Amino acid sequence: MMTIPEILKDTRVAMDKAIENSKREFASIRSGKASPNMLDTVRVDVYGQQMQLNQVASVSSPDPRSLIVTPYDKGQLKAIEKAIRESDLGLDPSTQGGLIRVPLPSMNEQRRKELVKIVAKLAEDGRIGIRHSRTDGRDKLKKLDKVSEDDVKLAEKDLQKAHDDHMTQLESLLKAKEAEIMEV
Repeated sequence: MMTIPEILKDTRVAMDKAIENSKREFASIRSGKASPNMLDTVRVDVYGQQMQLNQVASVSSPDPRSLIVTPYDKGQLKAIEKAIRESDLGLDPSTQGGLIRVPLPSMNEQRRKELVKIVAKLAEDGRIGIRHSRTDGRDKLKKLDKVSEDDVKLAEKDLQKAHDDHMTQLESLLKAKEAEIMEV
């Protein structure tokens, strides 16, 4: 049987995970210069399963305008190149020898606006995660036996406060990322 403090703690941990996940997703969206973690969200079909790009290749950024992807297994070059091309990052990779060169398109106004839309969608996913955690916590509180109604109401207030704090945190991350993208 869970206690109110355990439920509140689990809910906060779940909300923290939603924030961390959003941070990771935001980091993969390019602002002005190349960064190896831009490709973190790319999934590659290898060995009959979907794997994160950084599990099958190393990514480096030799200059601000391009990335170099070096597969750990050269047999996976085509699969990795295809995964990068088909990701929603709008990149056009090309294989050269045993590595994949990924030139970054220049950031025009339209591209910046597209990226802001992508970031807004990622932020919405984060909001959904936070709301979902709150709902889960609330459901667990309602199922508690031998707990006064007042204690449950107080705990629900704590849940709501945690929810609001995490939403505020996510909003400031979103605003910072949008500003970074729109900065010329």
